[in-house]
Order: sequence, then C-alpha cells, then structure tokens
Amino acid sequence: MTIPHLYVHVPFCPTICPFCNFHVLERRAGLVTAYLDRLDGEVAEMADRFDLAALETVYFGGGTPSYLRADEMARAVDIIRRRIGWASIEATLEVHPSTVTAERAAEWVELGFNRLSVGVQSFDDAVLATLGRPHDAATGRDAVLACRATSALTSLDLITAVPGQDVEADLRAAVALGVDHVSAYTLTIEPDTPFARDRVEVLADDELAALRSAETVLGAAGIERYEVSNHARPGSESVHNRGYWRNRRFLGIGPSASSHLPVTNDVAAPGALSIRRRNPTFDRWLEGEPADVETRDAVALLGDAMLCGLRMVRGVDLDDVRAQTGLDPLDHYASELRDLGERGLVEIGDGF
Repeated sequence: MTIPHLYVHVPFCPTICPFCNFHVLERRAGLVTAYLDRLDGEVAEMADRFDLAALETVYFGGGTPSYLRADEMARAVDIIRRRIGWASIEATLEVHPSTVTAERAAEWVELGFNRLSVGVQSFDDAVLATLGRPHDAATGRDAVLACRATSALTSLDLITAVPGQDVEADLRAAVALGVDHVSAYTLTIEPDTPFARDRVEVLADDELAALRSAETVLGAAGIERYEVSNHARPGSESVHNRGYWRNRRFLGIGPSASSHLPVTNDVAAPGALSIRRRNPTFDRWLEGEPADVETRDAVALLGDAMLCGLRMVRGVDLDDVRAQTGLDPLDHYASELRDLGERGLVEIGDGF
C-alpha cells in the first residue's frame, strides 16, 4: 500500500508560547546539524520500508520550520528530494511572521513549497501579547503580504476565543489580506502549559460564538468552512490535512512525529489493518530509539475513520469507510446513529 502524505516535524522555535504543548525546543549550537543528520537517516530507513513513490503531499510543520536558515532549509528539502522525490505535489511550509522577508518567501517557493501557512494568530497587539507571541500585528500583516507576493497559495492561522479578543475584527483583517485559506482554531488550554498553570479559562459560549463568527465572516467573503476550524476558497482546501480527516496513511518523520502506516511483517498482529506510530522526543530520537507502535484492528480503524470524518462539513464517506475497514458503520453504530438522528445531530444521505 502506498503512503500519500509526508509530515516533517521541525521542533525549533524562536520562543515557546504559553499555550503550546507541541514538542518544541529552542535552537542551540549544533542541534540543527544533528537534527538534519538524523532526519536524513530516518528518511532513508522509511523509504526502504514503505512505498513512498506516489507521494501527494509534504508538510513541514513544527515548531517553526521557517526558523531554519536558508542552507538548513535547502538541506532538509534535499533530503526529501534525494531519498523519496518531490514532483508535482502539494508542499506546505508553516511560517512564523517574525521569520518572513520578501527574499526568504521567494527562496521557500524556489525550493518547491507552494503553500505558505502563516501563524498570525491575531491582528490585535494586546491579544498577541496575551498569547506570548514575539511579533506585533503589523509584522503579521507584512508577513502575509510577502507570502502573497509569491506564486504560493497563502494561508493564515488565527487563534479564537482568547479572553478579551474581538474575534470578528481578526476575521475581517484576515479577509482584507486576500488569503485563500484560513484556519481559525479555538484556544485550547492544554495540561502542563503556562496557561494551564495560570488557570486561563476559555468559556464555552465564547468558543461557540467564535466558530459561528468564522463561518459567517469568512463565508461572506467566499472562504467557506470545509472542516470544523478550516475555511477555504473553492479549490484551495488543504489536500494534506484532508488526508488526515479521511483516515489516509501518512508518514511522520522527526522527533515526536506521528504516523498512520500500513501493516509490516515485523509488527504484524492478528487482525491488524494498520499501524499507529509515534517517534520519541528529541534526544531519544537523535539516538535512534525506536518509535512506539500500536496496531489498529477493524473496530479501532472504524472509530478513527468516523471521528476524523465527522470533522468535515461533507461528513463521512460511508463507502470509503467500508472499504477501509470491512465493517459497515450503519450496522456497527446503529443505536448511536439512531439516537443522534432523532436528536437532529446527524443525517445519513445516499451519497457523499
């Protein structure tokens, strides 16, 4: 079975935001070189084990991938090109506003990135300060415009339901910049983060109001919701992220990266249809420590497919799920679907 999607985790960040619980670290002397050396080895190993010839997307996330210097970024891209290939695919780079110049944006596109996703988070300086962001609103706007001046599709991220935030003002500012894709994520208070320790609270009413505002403001501008938090102009949806929501196989490389892979002989188990794999954190990953592996049988895979698919506005493709799992969701979840249908929370149609 081919793997259509590749995720590359770049863990380095210029600052660690108080809401973030991703595996991130500040760069220190020699760390990036060590990271790239290990990345090369991991990609070589994975290319030998799995069929990556039909790759459809590559996504550099983090962390802050755009924090890599020009020569470091060029080497990271070369590793993928040399070991796997990088043909006519969707190639996304997550971008921090503080790392953007017109010259750097042009360099990223020249390397092969055709989607630049700018983590603006807000266009309000007070909200940015609350979020611990090291840039101001003007820097965020300039970064988006610099990326839009290239041939790449430009997306931007917003965080919503932040205490004191005017969500509609942030959404209108995003629309005014003419981007084709907006991810509007509700602020989530994750355990063991500074926000959790400070007992920052996100009110459920604010969360719901933010979701409704995003659908209304962005939709009026032709940027339609296609997933809970993601909105796009027609044809500008993220192919990579839709792969996750359709429960497709993907390979994650880099420290703490997750994968959803075909079953291999060395981890085969009775009834296993796929593998969930998670790399160790940075120091252990550098040392070559094996990833944690969990097999998924038909029932587990069905649960994954339903949970992911219900995030999308189009919903779950029942025929696709049957083909993935060999199970019929309408039978397996008959009582749950009946209850949800009676409450008006789901609809079962004839086609996807």
